[in-house]
Amino acid sequence: MQKLALSDEQLLRLDKPERYIGHEFNAVVKDKKDIAIRFAMCFPDVYEIGMSHLGIQILYDMFNKEPDIWCERVYSPWADLDKMMREEHIPLFALESQDPVKEFDFLGITIQYEMCYTNILQILDLSGIPMHAADRDETDPIVIGGGPCTYNPEPLAEFFDLFYIGEGEIAYPRLFALYREKQAEGFCRQEFLRRASHIPGIYVPGLYEAAYQEDGTLASFAPIYPDVPETVTKQIVMDFDQVPYPESPVVPYIKATQDRVVLEIQRGCIRGCRFCQAGMIYRPLREKNVEHLKELARRMLQNTGYEEISLSSLSSSDYEDLDELLLYLIGICKERGINISLPSLRIDAFSLDVMSKVQDVKKSSLTFAPEAGTQRMRDVINKGLTEEDIINGAGQAFEGGWNKVKLYFMLGLPGETEDDIKGIARLCQKVAERYYDIPKEKRVGKVAITASSSFFVPKPFTPFQWASMNREQEFLDKAHVVKDEVRAQVNQKSIRYTYHDAYVSVLEGVLARGDRRIGAVIEEAYRQGALFDAWTEFYSDERWKAAFEACGIDPYFYTARERSTDELLPWDFLDCGVSKRFLIREWERAKAGVVTENCRQKCNGCGCRRYGGGVCLDDRNAEAAEDAGR
Repeated sequence: MQKLALSDEQLLRLDKPERYIGHEFNAVVKDKKDIAIRFAMCFPDVYEIGMSHLGIQILYDMFNKEPDIWCERVYSPWADLDKMMREEHIPLFALESQDPVKEFDFLGITIQYEMCYTNILQILDLSGIPMHAADRDETDPIVIGGGPCTYNPEPLAEFFDLFYIGEGEIAYPRLFALYREKQAEGFCRQEFLRRASHIPGIYVPGLYEAAYQEDGTLASFAPIYPDVPETVTKQIVMDFDQVPYPESPVVPYIKATQDRVVLEIQRGCIRGCRFCQAGMIYRPLREKNVEHLKELARRMLQNTGYEEISLSSLSSSDYEDLDELLLYLIGICKERGINISLPSLRIDAFSLDVMSKVQDVKKSSLTFAPEAGTQRMRDVINKGLTEEDIINGAGQAFEGGWNKVKLYFMLGLPGETEDDIKGIARLCQKVAERYYDIPKEKRVGKVAITASSSFFVPKPFTPFQWASMNREQEFLDKAHVVKDEVRAQVNQKSIRYTYHDAYVSVLEGVLARGDRRIGAVIEEAYRQGALFDAWTEFYSDERWKAAFEACGIDPYFYTARERSTDELLPWDFLDCGVSKRFLIREWERAKAGVVTENCRQKCNGCGCRRYGGGVCLDDRNAEAAEDAGR
């Protein structure tokens, strides 16, 4: 067994030493003498969170299928190990080999959410890799970022050599081939980056320059060399049944956040929720063949020993063969006592028959996301749900034996009124009333409704990317209105209401829509001790306020103002597959409260058909709609 980077004495001083020793079930260990490319795959959060991320498991499996590539895993050291590493000068290491990250050819960092940005600097700092890409030399790994936050990479631009825009299965083979050329021909790091910029989906921030107007808005953004592309286009998988998928995922020693087999059934979404970045950037919808999914599920359960399987997608109810897949899973899971988890269900498309059969395996609460409390607001955000859908769906769940329901909402949506805010509490009351419509002898105890509000954060490549965002106190005032209204309801004891941290939400908004100038703020916050900002016990609003002040930057410039559709946005050089004209049209329809049909009802010409797929019903109508959207 490989010698550990930490001694037994050091491990025993840590809260959960199992996070750092590697060699878990199904982990890949190779002989270094056979390896040409070493890739450290990093999730910049604690092990339990990172081990739950499906994207890393997919790329880990895919890269390690190549005989001369060894992909290893890296996670953010928790506070106890972070302190030890700094005091005792221990370099950050990869789990499989326990070798220092700085010795690798690539450091790939998946960027799933904005509140991990300071953890990215922790990874670089503890690895001994210069924080700024411009300061790195031939002895440093190529630092590449991927994931949804790369759809506005600008706040992190100075810390990364490359960003990969799109799904990881596509461009990495070409990038690795180019790196083999670098090894064979001996050309320098900068030449590698220049050539890499020619690979579709690869963005090299050091090859672009930004200039600003006097009012602080972006004046221009362009490459500094004529051969570097002006636009970087996302790369996505279209033949979804042929892409690699881990049949033997790594099983952690300790309980991860998602402690189960994850079966990805589709990517993309036919819905057009105007606040949802994932629903836009992952278009078009691509479904896996149901027979392929059955075989994957069987093998993954056999190869891991997990006691739960979860279906992964943005909207599981929209998978066309869901009933057939679930009936198969019930058949192989019931006798073994394996639970089936059904996240991302739409309350209007829930099968009572299937629901009852799944409950026979293991009872759990159901989660639905109405997002808004009134029909007017649901039309503004294009949720595609009526109040009747919600009440009837909840009623079906209750009649099927459930009595615990979680309802997710958002506060601070564009055009929101006090009536919309109070509507959250009133809708919860109506759901509770529906439970008590069931004859007493058929109820399963008392109903328990947990309502939770997040605060609206406008994201790039959504119709709401131009919207203004509430300030912290505005969010808190709205949450208190909901709380007071819940207390006024007849069934208030059945309803529990919680809401997110308003200060974290506003910071998320700054980081989501920021430009290159925000990089200095991130670095300053990190220098002042910001780390694990997604964790309540670590987040400090005071540190971030001090960082903004030190850098002379007003955070509300990025959040509190509504932007003109003519303004050059920091991410406009990226092509996410959905046209700007379509997003503007949806922004105008939102203001008018007009609903847009989903992709199976009608093609709305968003632009995604150029990838050679989509789920439009009529090709001629689709082409006409797309022409109109250009």
